[in-house]
Amino acid sequence: MKKSGAILLLIMFAVFSGAVFGQSPPMLKRTTYKTDKLDFGSGGTLAVIGAPLGSVSVEGWQRNEIEISATIEVQAHSEADLTRLSSLTGFVLEESLGRTGIITTGTHDKRVAKQLGKKLAKTLAGMPFRVDYVIKVPRYCDLQIDGGKGAVSISGVEGTHKINFLESDAAFALIGGSIVATIGKGTVAITIPARGWRGRFAEVQLATGTMDVKLPAGLNAELDATILRTGKIENSLEGLTPRTRRGEFSDKSIVAKSGAGGIPLKFTVGDGTLKLSRSDRSN
Repeated sequence: MKKSGAILLLIMFAVFSGAVFGQSPPMLKRTTYKTDKLDFGSGGTLAVIGAPLGSVSVEGWQRNEIEISATIEVQAHSEADLTRLSSLTGFVLEESLGRTGIITTGTHDKRVAKQLGKKLAKTLAGMPFRVDYVIKVPRYCDLQIDGGKGAVSISGVEGTHKINFLESDAAFALIGGSIVATIGKGTVAITIPARGWRGRFAEVQLATGTMDVKLPAGLNAELDATILRTGKIENSLEGLTPRTRRGEFSDKSIVAKSGAGGIPLKFTVGDGTLKLSRSDRSN
């Protein structure tokens, strides 16, 4: 019995030791900040390639310059690895006539992996990191934004906007120009605050989630709202009329004219809810 008990204790110790020593060391975290500012004339194009994880907020202002503020968070198992990752994670600028690119760098970037070398790149490739941007641009500016998972917002900017995110809580306050946006999963809030909107068109697609569209009373537009698969349209807009004589609205499709028509607005949800309501301002 004593021998059996000793063997049992040894087995339990081995299992416990394996569980303890087999665990990964705790993750350390470091947050750094990087800023930059550059001259940028109205009417230019800003292209942002975001991080696999991180947000992008773009705000319009009256200056002819771009101001970039990035919050960079890296995680690793040692201070030495944190230092390596911090030095390689952030963003670089690509500047040309009328166009500026902000490109996020990190372990997802092949150029960074090459700098680390094969051994370190393999060790650090899976270390989590995120980069959150707040960017100020001239009011009249074209935007191209691509990101992974994270919030994206645009406010106070008039131009041609192209947005792509895999997963996001997106908010677009449209004051003019046009927007083409595709979001894989999440929520999308679109607001046109005034009926005198100087827009050309808007086309926003959401694969899965909830899209909330707020339009002003008296807006002259041609509206297409569609649920492709599952879900429904929740419409509280008044004054919409079918664009075809026998057209009927349903909880899957609304093809309508608002006011005198004109500006094409197209909102599509694959699976989820599409809400149509009035914005607070209507002048």
